[in-house]
Amino acid sequence: MTQRAELAIVMDRLAVDDLVTEYAVAVGDGDWTAYEGLFTADGRADYRAAGGIEGDAGQVAGWLAESTAPFAVRQHLIVNRRVRFGLLDHDTGDTARVRADYLTPTRLTDAGAPAAPDLMCGGRYDFALLRTPQGWRLREAVAHEKWRRPPAAEVPVP
Repeated sequence: MTQRAELAIVMDRLAVDDLVTEYAVAVGDGDWTAYEGLFTADGRADYRAAGGIEGDAGQVAGWLAESTAPFAVRQHLIVNRRVRFGLLDHDTGDTARVRADYLTPTRLTDAGAPAAPDLMCGGRYDFALLRTPQGWRLREAVAHEKWRRPPAAEVPVP
């Protein structure tokens, strides 16, 4: 492999990593316009394993906006990213798959109370990406929730 080819692979890996980071930031910040912009025109997301919906990026962004509204604070952390290029059907050298774990800690809104209960969940994403004239975009994002910790019951203070 030439240095030029190796540099191209490194640049693609960085661009793919940036896209996954932008996805995490958009979900964590509730920036649904940015979320939609990360997908191809025919891009889809599937949150059924987390109790959600499957649909095009606009439909899923609407569902995410509604379902995350009760959370005053949320983070969406995506880690352990495994990137593989050229794995989609009919690959022309411009596709990739990313498998990555996620952790989503949130704080519920509680009428101004100083310490609302926490909700946390974690799982794994499978992303399918496509290089477009605008750069790498998501063709598919599938969440596989593995666990969920609901808010703890109120514990009386002695």
